[in-house]
Parts: sequence; structure tokens; C-alpha cells
Amino acid sequence: MSGIIGKKVGMTSIFGADGKNIPCTVIEAGPCVVTQVKTLEKDGYSAIQLAYDEKKEKNTSKQLLGHFKKANTSPKRKLVEFKHFEEEKALGEVISVDLFAEGDYVEVVGTSKGKGFQGVVKRHGFSGVGGQTHGQHNRLRAPGSLGASSWPSRVFKGMRMAGRMGGNRVKIQNLQVLKVFTEQNLLVISGSVPGAKGSYVILEK
Repeated sequence: MSGIIGKKVGMTSIFGADGKNIPCTVIEAGPCVVTQVKTLEKDGYSAIQLAYDEKKEKNTSKQLLGHFKKANTSPKRKLVEFKHFEEEKALGEVISVDLFAEGDYVEVVGTSKGKGFQGVVKRHGFSGVGGQTHGQHNRLRAPGSLGASSWPSRVFKGMRMAGRMGGNRVKIQNLQVLKVFTEQNLLVISGSVPGAKGSYVILEK
């Protein structure tokens, strides 16, 4: 599956051909460098490794410096493998945003915004215990009863409760490429993309 590494710039909206206002996300996609070509004979599977975003040499380990030197490129921050790439790529080859065309549908993988420890109302959409009558003055956002009585005398695993929310790997499918700006390495994609501004995303065709 062909793809590229990018960085979320932010959201905006554009008007479509039918005059509707379409919310969309701007992504800086590439340029990415092929830093490793994995083969079935040598590695047990075929894939290519792409690298993106410049990094200072002083902040890079010697092992990675040697790895990037083989590809004749400067150190990069983000490395991602893509299996079943549509076209054969050589070591050191640059992949840019022109991999995509307007009208293509893509899948975007990113890490959702972390929201810390949250209660059941925000995390799972619970409605709370109820109104403020009958002494319920402090139970508006409480989870209520969780477990059964004599059997099983415990709370089942997987019960929706308060806990850490966000910060998960999320894939959004079937987002359409609305515009491609080759010179600026920018893609305008319909809909929202997981992650905060400036976070890394993976785009797959």
C-alpha cells in the first residue's frame, strides 16, 4: 500500500462545486526519503522504510547516523515502514506529495489528542445519575451502580468506567483529497484527522 509521512498543519474549509462549505484538514506531506528497502530474501518480508522531518546530528545516535548515511540523506525524526508499495523504490529516492491526485481517497493514521484521566460522562457519554431531587445534589456526573449482587460479586472486566482518555492510534478511512499543492508539499483532505496541530500522520492510498 503506497503512502507518505506528513504533519498536521490545521483545519480550514473550502467551498465545493455544489456550493457547500466542506470542512477539511491541511497536511504537509513529505518530502520523504527511502532509507531502507526490505526484501523477502533478506528480511523475510518486503517493505520500504520512509523517513521524514529534519533532525540535528547532535541529537541522533551513531547507529542512526550510519543508517541515514547509507541512504545519502540527513538525519530524520520520523521513520515508518510501508508494505506492498505500488512502485519499486530505490534507496535514497525521494517521495513527494505528487504521489496523490485530487479526487483520491486516502486513509490517515494518527495519535489522537490525550485528554488525561476523565470521568464516565466525558469518556463514555454517560448521562449521570439524574436530577437534583431526593438528595441527589452531588451525583450529576457520577457513574452510578457498577456491579451485581451475590453473583458474580465483582465488576466484570471491560466495564466502562473513568480512566485515561485519548492518546490512542486512530485510523480514519475514505477521506478525499480535495486539493494538492505540489510546490508547498501540502494536501487538503476532507474531514478531520486525529491528532493535534504539528503531530505526525501517516497517509495511505
